[in-house]
Amino acid sequence: MECPLAEHANSEHFHTVTPLLESWALSQLAGTTVFLKCENVQPTGSFKIRGIGHFCQEVVKKGCRHLVCSSGDPAPFCFMRTLRAGGNAGLAAAYAARKLGIPATIVLPEGTSLQVMRRLQGDGAEIQLTGKVWDDASLRAQELAKRDGWVNVPPFDHPLIWEGHASLVQELKAALGTPPGALVLAVGGGGLLAGVSAGLAKVGWQHVPIVAMETQGAHCFNAAVKAGRLVTLPDITSVAKCLGARTVAARALACTREFKVFSEVVEDVEAVSAVQRFLDDERMLVEPACGAALASIYSGLLGRLQAEGHLHPSLASVVVIVCGGNSIDSRELQALKAQLGQS
Repeated sequence: MECPLAEHANSEHFHTVTPLLESWALSQLAGTTVFLKCENVQPTGSFKIRGIGHFCQEVVKKGCRHLVCSSGDPAPFCFMRTLRAGGNAGLAAAYAARKLGIPATIVLPEGTSLQVMRRLQGDGAEIQLTGKVWDDASLRAQELAKRDGWVNVPPFDHPLIWEGHASLVQELKAALGTPPGALVLAVGGGGLLAGVSAGLAKVGWQHVPIVAMETQGAHCFNAAVKAGRLVTLPDITSVAKCLGARTVAARALACTREFKVFSEVVEDVEAVSAVQRFLDDERMLVEPACGAALASIYSGLLGRLQAEGHLHPSLASVVVIVCGGNSIDSRELQALKAQLGQS
């Protein structure tokens, strides 16, 4: 007889098939049909549950009895980061652990908001507060994972994570049938880029251009692309805290040699402006990390890539991955706008 843990591990995936919505407002701006892949409506509020859910199911099959995940703000340099440190990875790991029926320990930096801790505890996770920044929490999580039966959940840099994220492209293939002219996503640590690239290869769409967006101050992928090697940023100064990896995954950089990837960077003010305009246009509030992807259209960057000959002048359609909306609320949006001098 199969044990309960194995039953959960072999059950259906933990993410949902998210809506693919046509955006009239963004289509008008882009001059072609723009589709929104709404990962912000996942059970944990972001695309992370795809890869982390898959990772957790697989490690439980191999005997994992306790999940541990370091989550939260990778850097303390922006004052807005203290409001909502917590992280999409921790939320996904806690949710997966609850679905699997095993304990989870989420290691967070000191100063994490009570709201985030309450949400994690609502999923039954144990919380440990360690150090001032994410790097401290990550080291503690690695120590805990040395215990028998414990497994550390990587937020973005693991083949199982990418394999889980690839499901997003399979859903696009099922919904669209034909490939889009371009796919736009935000890059933080590079897990989404690596997973989407794997998905494109799996469905035979490897020719589809990827526009990979970051904000200045959290641009570790762009820095690596320009240098031709991995680059570690000295700190994270962008307000897009969910893009706050100081070093991108090596696999993300490798994708630039196998796929048509355009690395682009926008300013914080453009990302936050995109958040506000998207809220007005689509009635959805998303985090600045997602604003970086949306800014590709709101700022005219996509049109520039077309004018420069990087993208086809007449794109069949564009898919923008709306990656998440956890790390934002109306009060924080107003505070961000004030911080950046926006009315």
